[in-house]
Amino acid sequence: MLVAFSVAPSQAADDSGSVSEAVAVAVEAVRASGLPCRTDAMFTTLEGEWEECMAAVKAAVDAVSAYGSRVSLVLKADIRPGHTGELDGKLERLDQALRRRADAAE
Repeated sequence: MLVAFSVAPSQAADDSGSVSEAVAVAVEAVRASGLPCRTDAMFTTLEGEWEECMAAVKAAVDAVSAYGSRVSLVLKADIRPGHTGELDGKLERLDQALRRRADAAE
């Protein structure tokens, strides 16, 4: 299972409008889970079983809740029983498809 999510306090923690400190504690909580994960500019994606993924998401939400009385969570899941290594596998298959298309266009 892959879970991509974004979590942040509903209001910025400082006058600059940034929520980066709150997001940093969320990412630390996810990394502490030990699950394979990757963070980009918009989402953190992690891979594991349902219970462990949801526990990591909850830990991230709990960490962010220290930064305000309201937390926003956006979550998307790819539930595909019996498949592992998809955090990298999906990107490898995409790269292969792009190479095939580039080769065919030459």
